[in-house]
Amino acid sequence: MKRIPESQLVLAADGSIYHLRLKPNQLADDIILVGDPNRVALVSSFFDSIEHQVSSRELVTHTGIYKGKRISAISTGMGTDNIDIVINELDALVNIDLETRTIKKERRSLNLIRLGTSGALQADIPVGESFVAGEYALGLDGLIHFYAGADQIIEHEFTQAFIDQTNWPASLPSPYIVKASETLLKKLATGYNSGTIATSAGFYAPQGRSLRLGLAQPSMNHAIENFKFNDHRITNFEMESSALYGLSRLMGHNALTICVIIANRVTEKFSGNYQPFMKKLIQQTLDRLVA
Repeated sequence: MKRIPESQLVLAADGSIYHLRLKPNQLADDIILVGDPNRVALVSSFFDSIEHQVSSRELVTHTGIYKGKRISAISTGMGTDNIDIVINELDALVNIDLETRTIKKERRSLNLIRLGTSGALQADIPVGESFVAGEYALGLDGLIHFYAGADQIIEHEFTQAFIDQTNWPASLPSPYIVKASETLLKKLATGYNSGTIATSAGFYAPQGRSLRLGLAQPSMNHAIENFKFNDHRITNFEMESSALYGLSRLMGHNALTICVIIANRVTEKFSGNYQPFMKKLIQQTLDRLVA
């Protein structure tokens, strides 16, 4: 078996994976991903017991037991660049022998459930107690194009329709659309709004926000809001799901994002008091995981 060199599979001095600071036995197969490091403690507050906690930069992990099921809660920070680190290191923990630095013959699949906040791109999606599950993720970030095999997991007809209808500029990263795990959708998203989540490369101009700097593409949001492909539309903006879905599909993991809608970019409404809704989403997700 080919040995992965130290410069590519980076480990800490204690043998843990470099950024997450985890060892294989400290990770569960069912993983709740959150952006905010402080939200990990909120997730684990529902656990019956916590067996392991570790913190490294914005990456915090709590692994414990909820109603008999072992679950890990991990913060990723913001952006697809952080998702790139987290998903690669989670996969390495379960599918690479860290001692021999070789890929294992038998592959292990993880369930990766991102619970986040988001801004709606459709006027009929209310702010507050409104959950949206991403049946698909639209990547406006370009990350998945750096990986071999990406062409095999992209929804090409869907993606091309988006490019054509929005007259997507060649100067921006090439869009891509990837499907969520159908298994997780059925298990965790019953009764929620569903749609296609748009993943941007940033929070301000990449999502149509302008403070002191103007927008290079001032009509972008309007074009995204009006896009339709069969029964699909773009429901909301966030910053992680396309990389989560794309990398998970390439590696053989199951991924799903469910968001609490805290803003609506069409009606310009915003809710600063979304914490009770996030708490409700966390508890419902945990209960559905163990059902």
